[in-house]
Amino acid sequence: MTGSKIIRPAPAVIECKNMRFLITEQPQDSTIQNYIKILKENKVTHLVCATDPTYRTDDLAAVGVNFTELSFTDGSPPTSEIIEKWLMLLNKEFSNNPEMCVGVHCVTGLGRAPVLVAIALIELGMKYEDAVELIRKKRRGAINSRQLEFLAKYKRRKYFGKDKNKCLIQ
Repeated sequence: MTGSKIIRPAPAVIECKNMRFLITEQPQDSTIQNYIKILKENKVTHLVCATDPTYRTDDLAAVGVNFTELSFTDGSPPTSEIIEKWLMLLNKEFSNNPEMCVGVHCVTGLGRAPVLVAIALIELGMKYEDAVELIRKKRRGAINSRQLEFLAKYKRRKYFGKDKNKCLIQ
């Protein structure tokens, strides 16, 4: 902590096969321009909000970043409906532009957003333990015990193929 400002984990880039994700904390109207700079530096063309947005999205649209809200309860795993929408969004986005990156955030970037990325990694062929470990290397404290239990029981739907390729963290 410096003064009254909490230092949160830096944005984390997670790569696996042909997919890139940027996990961040939630922006605010007062920080949106700095946030947009980070999104652009990481080639984010679609931002997914896993909580109720607390910022205007018109600045995102103005710079070509699409926005989707997939909010679910804090500390919980996503519903089947949210998972289906998430996987369909990824399938569409990465089919259209394999060079892009999907940004995803919740409030602090430690629960809901990492769980969505873990689901994508599992769909890409990773074991849930490896997906969690990969995310936690950059987002220490990510994914609570309830969400971890959910991921342990998650059944892969095979949205993105079945071969396991090398996944990276930057």
